Amino acid sequence: MLNRRSLLAGTSLAAVSTVALAALPEPVIQTSPDTQAPLVPPNGRSYNPVVTLNGWTAPWRMNAGVKEFHLVAEPVVREMAPGFTARLWGYNGQSPGPTIEVVEGDRVRIYVTNRLPEPTSMHWHGQRLPNGMDGVSGLTQPPIPPGKTWVYEFIARRPGTFMYHPHADEMVQMAMGMMGLWITHPKAKHPQIADVDRDYAFLLNAYDIEPGSATPKVMTMLDFNLWSWNSRIFPGIAPLVARQGDRVRIRIGNLTMTNHPMHIHGHEFEVTGTDGGPVPRTARWPEVTTDIAVGQMRQIELIADEEGDWAFHCHKAHHTMNAMGHDVPTMLGVDASDLEAKIRKLVPGYMAMGHSGMHEMTEMSMPGPENTAPMMAGDGPFGAIAMGGMFSMLKVRRGLKRGDYSDPGWFQHPAGTLAREVGEAPLAAEAPGSAAPDARVQVQVRKPGGHHQH
Repeated sequence: MLNRRSLLAGTSLAAVSTVALAALPEPVIQTSPDTQAPLVPPNGRSYNPVVTLNGWTAPWRMNAGVKEFHLVAEPVVREMAPGFTARLWGYNGQSPGPTIEVVEGDRVRIYVTNRLPEPTSMHWHGQRLPNGMDGVSGLTQPPIPPGKTWVYEFIARRPGTFMYHPHADEMVQMAMGMMGLWITHPKAKHPQIADVDRDYAFLLNAYDIEPGSATPKVMTMLDFNLWSWNSRIFPGIAPLVARQGDRVRIRIGNLTMTNHPMHIHGHEFEVTGTDGGPVPRTARWPEVTTDIAVGQMRQIELIADEEGDWAFHCHKAHHTMNAMGHDVPTMLGVDASDLEAKIRKLVPGYMAMGHSGMHEMTEMSMPGPENTAPMMAGDGPFGAIAMGGMFSMLKVRRGLKRGDYSDPGWFQHPAGTLAREVGEAPLAAEAPGSAAPDARVQVQVRKPGGHHQH
């Protein structure tokens, strides 16, 4: 029989009876990449649920006052953008796994079943809990072997935004997409936690997937070519929708290998919390960009008082592109037309890039291997949006219904509020009084090695 002692020691699917297995909550699987509606708590203490961007919240069952969840670590197929899928590892059919939402003071029991080809574990990042529940393979527990189910049980002791991920072969397992969000809501009115109208959450993650392939290169340390939110890249990232005047909270966790300065257009915000807990009101200041380092959570809040479609993105320029190459030469000012014509005889459709910049890439579809994300993609109301990767929009509209998260379409600009053309200006080389560059002048450029500032 499955008793409390065997639960806390870890259980084997192969070693327990059918009756004991029936005692486990049924794992709920989700394969859609769409943002799911917030999960209003059907039982237990009430709270204002989060919306996981391109994700979902795990349902639970109540068992003698304990919230029970079941996470299944397994290979998954994730649509990262329309027409581009990746073979990842995740939980319950997705990468990242489902968000876990509980209330401060809840006793939580999480079953973890391992359907991977290697051992794993589960670390509850930022939680205060018994040492034996911390999930560090070899230090606080043996690893969970393939085909086995283990259980973790502890009390959610403080409110905040947290994560879960393995601490077993984590270089491989996290590079393959194994991670998820954990939200602990306050049990009562909290002096440092405001009530909000909309509460969004997502994780930053990165992959190195060569064009035409679908499996990440897990040995990559710095030169990733896909920078994603919840394993999605623009134009596959859903917008964050808000009604004008809403107080909006956005929770962001970073499980990539570098920092990310997250920037919102048209609004100021404050950092109101970290994975260490709420930030005291006296320690906050207005920002439009906040840097999120590796392994950190940042909770930001703003009043969505400006209507429009406002860009929201990482401010590292290379992180708003897809399928980048790190060995592409700079071709600015180089006339490659003769070379291009010769190569086209051998490679039909060949195009030299970069003579006058890369904008041309946003307005044409260059042929590439099957299952390759375009470098810059997404169509806006005025043409191609020259962005990819870690990019989305905060869409603010007046008159939205409370709880309406559907995409409202493109913003209709009031008369007199849209930038417009007023005339033509000569190109830089044609400007009056300009002279051709002196051939004797040479500029020595030293390119830093690697991508340490990437």
